[in-house]
Amino acid sequence: MKTIVRAFFRTLRTVLGPFMLLKERLTQPKGVVREPAAQTTVNLQCQNLALYQFSTCPFCIKVRQEMRRLSLPIEQRDAQHNATHRAELQQGSGATKVPCLKITDASGQSQWLVDSAAIIGYLRGRFAKA
Repeated sequence: MKTIVRAFFRTLRTVLGPFMLLKERLTQPKGVVREPAAQTTVNLQCQNLALYQFSTCPFCIKVRQEMRRLSLPIEQRDAQHNATHRAELQQGSGATKVPCLKITDASGQSQWLVDSAAIIGYLRGRFAKA
């Protein structure tokens, strides 16, 4: 039974995935326009962030749309097809749940933020007024 359920959801992702990606592409929000100095500061701060995600995950799409809205060049790591990124996610956060934002501070310590609402709240709180 477990095999049948997995096959069903794999097939569903295969069929619906391209439509979800097309919708994401067609509904991309316009990014915030900042002064060049302010955008440079934001770009530097984003170097310490990495989003672990699956390309067709609806919650990951939601986070990517917010990243575009806030003009954030955060590195996106595919944890679905890249075994190295998946292992990093598993080791760092303790699960392979996506989306997951890895936040590295100046001392090299990492914090893993899971849940799309929490990630969006963090990004808005940190970058919306930058």
